[in-house]
Amino acid sequence: MSSTSQKHKDFVAEPMGEKPVKALAGIGDVLGKKLEDKGFDKAYVVLGQFLVLKKDEELFRDWLKDTCGANAKQQGDCYGCLKEWCDAFL
Repeated sequence: MSSTSQKHKDFVAEPMGEKPVKALAGIGDVLGKKLEDKGFDKAYVVLGQFLVLKKDEELFRDWLKDTCGANAKQQGDCYGCLKEWCDAFL
């Protein structure tokens, strides 16, 4: 398994609460702004989309690419972050 970033570790270590979308691994200032502009201002809103897509990696990656232009690494980081969070908290 690939190593995870400190951002990933911090995110999955605790409940999501009101964390901003930029708290998600793979989502920085640029992608965060694009997501916010489309109404995905909080991490839990992106989690909702992740769940609507039934936690399907391919569908979520495609959605992230289409919604904010995330590259393959960013897609993978964000997917892995949300999947691990769900495994721990749902």
